[in-house]
Amino acid sequence: MQVIHRPVSLTNDGRLWVFFLGCGSAFSKKLFQNNLLFVKGENHLLVDCGSLCSRALVQAGLSITDIRNILPTHSHADHIGGLEEMALMNRYVLRSKPTIYIQPAYQKILWNQSLRGGSEMSEFHNGKGLAFTDFWKPVRPARRKGFPRDAHEFSVGDLRVTIFRTRHYPEQAVSWKDAMYSIGLVVDDRVFFSGDTQYDPDLIPELTTRFTFEALFHDVQLYNGGIHASLDQISALPDEIKSKTYLMHYGDDYENHRTRIAQSGFAGFVQQQVIYAF
Repeated sequence: MQVIHRPVSLTNDGRLWVFFLGCGSAFSKKLFQNNLLFVKGENHLLVDCGSLCSRALVQAGLSITDIRNILPTHSHADHIGGLEEMALMNRYVLRSKPTIYIQPAYQKILWNQSLRGGSEMSEFHNGKGLAFTDFWKPVRPARRKGFPRDAHEFSVGDLRVTIFRTRHYPEQAVSWKDAMYSIGLVVDDRVFFSGDTQYDPDLIPELTTRFTFEALFHDVQLYNGGIHASLDQISALPDEIKSKTYLMHYGDDYENHRTRIAQSGFAGFVQQQVIYAF
């Protein structure tokens, strides 16, 4: 893996790029939110679009209307708070619909519980407002068989994506089965992204029997408790895994933890606004 400090674009020479628009926790004031771009050849995929995403895109030299493919992982505002802006800008400025990779059950949750209030009544036709599909082109991931947890897959050109359920919230959820909808992903069978998740000791062992990871990007919380994996918990990962694992979604006090991160054997913190090239 190569770390490239230069502006990102939505096309490249065919390598897999991972570009974190931000890497901060939901409550960070110094960092953008944990939203990221995958780019490969002529294809791109934005994973999550939080309330600060459009600002982060501008800082990266892009616009929210440049994004044509989006995958939302769950319904917290630092991950979907910018989707209304994306929808409205595309409908009324670009006159186009971005493609959204989403399962039907989560589409209903996202629309009815988060996006409908600010979008439905933008227009009124034949006694009805707008619907989800007036703003988006949904693509349904196909079920991926042989996984011990719910998993699906799709492709954006030659970007291959496997998505899998995670145990993020509520705090009392004992497995992904009784948690609210939240997903992580594997891209091109070699890059792991946990998404937001509590510590799940079964997750990475399940996946490493199926994939050989060149790098892992894992959620971390720098204190114990709540709905994110704590540093104490994920320090129990095998040394071989930790040496390839970059920690993301961290708080503003992260500089105080660099020594501890290094001593624990992790590859380090994710850097925002740089390209990880594979």
